[in-house]
Parts: sequence; C-alpha cells; structure tokens
Amino acid sequence: MEMKTDSRPWGDVETDWLVVGVAERDRLSEGVADLDERLGGQLARLREAGDFAGKPAEQLAVHDVPGIAASRLLLVGLGNQDELTVARLRKAMQAAARKVSAKKDISVAVAVADAGLLTAADSARVVAIAFGVGCVGQDSYRAEPQHFLLKRVTLLTHSGGDESAVTEGVHRGKIIAGAINLTRELVNRPAAEIYPESFAARAESLANKCGLACEVLDAERLKTEKMEALLAVAAGSDRPPRVVVLQHGGETDGPTLVLVGKGVTFDSGGLSIKTSEGMTTMKCDMAGAATVLGAMTAIARLKLPVKVRAYMGLVENMVSGSSYKLGDVLTAHNGTTIEVLNTDAEGRLVLADVLSYAVDQGADKLIDLATLTGACVVALGEEVTGAFTNDDGWCARVLAAAETCGEDAWQLPMLDLYDELIKSDVADIKNIGGRWGGASTAAKFLERFVGETPWVHLDIAGPSFASTNQAHREGGATGCMVATLVEVAEHFSGK
Repeated sequence: MEMKTDSRPWGDVETDWLVVGVAERDRLSEGVADLDERLGGQLARLREAGDFAGKPAEQLAVHDVPGIAASRLLLVGLGNQDELTVARLRKAMQAAARKVSAKKDISVAVAVADAGLLTAADSARVVAIAFGVGCVGQDSYRAEPQHFLLKRVTLLTHSGGDESAVTEGVHRGKIIAGAINLTRELVNRPAAEIYPESFAARAESLANKCGLACEVLDAERLKTEKMEALLAVAAGSDRPPRVVVLQHGGETDGPTLVLVGKGVTFDSGGLSIKTSEGMTTMKCDMAGAATVLGAMTAIARLKLPVKVRAYMGLVENMVSGSSYKLGDVLTAHNGTTIEVLNTDAEGRLVLADVLSYAVDQGADKLIDLATLTGACVVALGEEVTGAFTNDDGWCARVLAAAETCGEDAWQLPMLDLYDELIKSDVADIKNIGGRWGGASTAAKFLERFVGETPWVHLDIAGPSFASTNQAHREGGATGCMVATLVEVAEHFSGK
C-alpha cells in the first residue's frame, strides 16, 4: 500500500475519500473552515443541525461534495482538542480506515485538522499506523473479504509545516503498521499452519529479508542446553519444539536489549485439559512470540542504532502417552527444580528455560511478553497489559513507551509474600501458586530465572486477542505492544 504526503490545499486533492479529523469545538479550525468555504458552508450547516459534533470516533460520511476534488468526504470526531491523545487519534483513524476499506482500489487522503498537543510528526506516524492496520481484517479464509488494502493513503500536511518530519512520521508508521499486521496474521492463523517448525521457518525467512541474524535451536540442541522444562511441555505433541534467536545490531557498541516471547502455538492444557470453550482461541497462546517477531522486523527495517536480541520459545502443549504429568519434577536450564501441579500452567515453564538461557547469553535489560494468565485479565480487563518487574526504574521506562504509543499498561505488585505461594514441598518451586493473585505468582515464578538482570514481564493475555469487533478494530489478534517494543528499542541506552 502506497503512503505519501501532499501539501496542496485539501480540496484540491483528487481521491476517493477525503478523511478529515475534526475536534469538538465551538468554531471550525482554519483548515476545516477553508474546506467549508469551498463546500458552500455545508460543514457549518451540518454542525448547526447537530449532525456532527466532533465527539471521539464520531463519523459522518458526506457523498455530495461538488466543491472539492475528492469524490466523498468522511468527517471523523477527535473529541476535545486539549485532551487528544495518541490512543484517541489512533482509534478514530482506525475506525475511519475500516469504513473506507470496504471496497477495492480505494484511495484516501487524510487531514488532521486539530492535532492538539501532538506534533505533526507524531500525528503522521499515528495516522499511518491506523490506516495501515485498520484496512486489514481477518479475511485470510473468507471467500468474500470484508476489507481491502487501500490503493493509496496520502497524508495532507499544513502549508508552512515541517514536511520532512511528517514524511519521516509516515515512513515509521508504515513500518510499524506492517509489523503489527505480521503479528496479527501469525496469531490469527490456526495451529495447523502455525506450529513450532513453521513459525521458526517464517522467522528465518523474515530475518533474511530484514537483515537480522537468525539461529534456530532444535530439540537436540535444547536437550544439550538442558531446557528440560520447555521440553516437558512439548513432550505430548508430535510437533517438535524450537527456540528462535534473532539479533539486530550485533556490530553496534553499547548495551544489549533482550526481548523474550512465549510461543505456545496451541494450548490444549495438556493432561490438565481445558474445556472446548477454553480451547477455542488457544491458537493465540503464541502471541508473545509473534509480538517479539513483529517488533524485531520493525527494528531492523527502521535501522535503529541499538543492539537487540530476541528469543522465542515455541512448543505445542498437547495430550498423549508421552505428555508430562502432574507430580513431575523438572530441572530448568539454570538448575532450578520445578514441581508440576498443573500442566495448563505451561507458559511459565517455557519461559523459565528461555529467560535463563537469554540471561546466560548476555542481557543488559530484559522484557518478556506472554499470554500468561487469565488472572491478569480478571484484574485488568481485556484492554490492559499487566506489567511486573524487579526494577521499578526499568519498568517506568517501558510504561512510558507504552503511553507514548497509546497502549494501556499497568504495573501490578511483586511483593515477597507471593514467593511463599510458589514454594514446593519437594522441589525449589511449584508451577502454580493457588487461586489468588495468580498473575503476580506467575510473575514471581518467572523472576527466579532472570537473576539480577533488570526485567519487565508483560502479561498480554487480555489485549492481545479481541473477543469481538469494535468500530476501530477487527476481532481477533490486535498486535498490541509491538509499537511499544519498537519505542523502547528506539530510545534504549541501557542507562
């Protein structure tokens, strides 16, 4: 999909849709007022009649626009200009993208009239992400797609503005949108297509295209590295496990940022089997790994001057005669012994080995992402990522990056009392901590495998997979936290 900028007056741009973001205010802003004059006062009349007030994500399609070069006009509400955030702008523009992408071969020109405190570059980046993501639906298996890639998106700049900054914003936004869509596609595809070997092959292919160094650890190598916990989870499946290692900026001086993703490509629950309803969306249990892969492609394509290494632990958690069992005691890569009391608490076992292996390979700062616990969804709902850490300063930086990207995350407690809940009578720790505080006990489990490395665990069980369609997004995979990881990498110094 082509994306570009144009500094001509909005009404002069020939396009199928002219999309204009308008704030909720008493009078029309300069750009909208100029457009209204060419339309003979039509916009003012619509406002006076109460047909369009500019409320957040409000939309009004105007099909009769003879005074301008565009075929149709779509007004999109941005709410109070002084309260406009990245998240609100993105949602409004994604809703617009979903509306205009219902037909093939559509070109769109976009103008944000009232960007508030957002810079022109930030606004351009957000709009590029929103249109890049918003026109891509879950259409891979539909005979008749509901959304189509737009032929062209033109971001209209203000005369006298910093057009180079806007162009750079569009460039970055397009790359991040592509990374988000990659993550969404991987998560949305069924487990028959995305399993450890196929995910690893896809990662290798993308690494070659993006210039990332790639290493794939097969089952024999995992045995050599003593990843007994990960191998136990994989034991019940006919699909052998993999760990994918990607590196960007290996020749760059400075500290190393490490990203780790949980990649359970299908989670039946193992012998602690889930219900059919609980299993329905378990193709999404590899969203952590898919998020890390998406972010790494963007980091590489943006050529960020930073050293980043990524690890994706890939398994299927299935049921067979070789499945790992309740009561088993596993020895993780770092020598910690784990009593298995629930085979459906498998993601933390995968991450235990991958985290400790990543730390051994060298990590100055560490972030892991996982669809780890339903308890986090109970605590924070389906829209918010839970954050856990052993270093509040590092966590604050990650949360600040999420806020910059308009992604909601909230830090949850890591009190010492949670350690007591995962003590085992027969091993160093057990893999569940009881009914209460499940998100925090899972995080305390993971903490045993990161040593002294500053670490943030992001539980994306809620926001990574949407249960229903909304005006601004398709149901299914969301690609949440891809943009946040890229933002963290862009400003990473290790300090």
